[in-house]
Amino acid sequence: MPSVEIRKVTNKRELDAFIQLHYDLYRGNAYDAPNLYTDEKHTLSKDQNAAFEFCESEYFLAYKDGKLAGRVAAIINHRYNEQWNCQSVRFGWLDIINDMDVLKALLKAVEDYGREKGMKDIIGPLGFTDMDPEGMLYYGNDQLGTMATGYNYRYYFDLMEQMEDYQKDNDYVEWKLWVPKEGND
Repeated sequence: MPSVEIRKVTNKRELDAFIQLHYDLYRGNAYDAPNLYTDEKHTLSKDQNAAFEFCESEYFLAYKDGKLAGRVAAIINHRYNEQWNCQSVRFGWLDIINDMDVLKALLKAVEDYGREKGMKDIIGPLGFTDMDPEGMLYYGNDQLGTMATGYNYRYYFDLMEQMEDYQKDNDYVEWKLWVPKEGND
């Protein structure tokens, strides 16, 4: 069985690969409306995102059989942890091929990073702040989203459900309503 290799993003070329993976995984998908590349680069750059005044992070890439197979950001939001009196590391920017080993390896990288920084639990998918996409789509993967949220294939949620030490915290609900073409009194 081929193993999964995790590499920490350490340079511009690797950050570009981290960003590009989402576009590659969703190429041709009619329902994904990805963020602009330059916006992603700004958000993930420590010298351009104001959230790094109170956050720290590392980014990880997963390789399987020598091919890029996934990505994840490990984030510690110190303001959040202070406000809620917790020690949480967040995972965000999760993108994976349909492979449980890749998911486990990426989340282990986040867990290890958090543990090294004294964190006690892991939460996500979350970004640096509430202004970043959060949550995981489990229903409506065949619809174009109407809110500024992330999009993912259904298998992400199916794989997460199999993670024994992880549990869903809450549900966000988005409704789609149609306006009648003519007045219906």
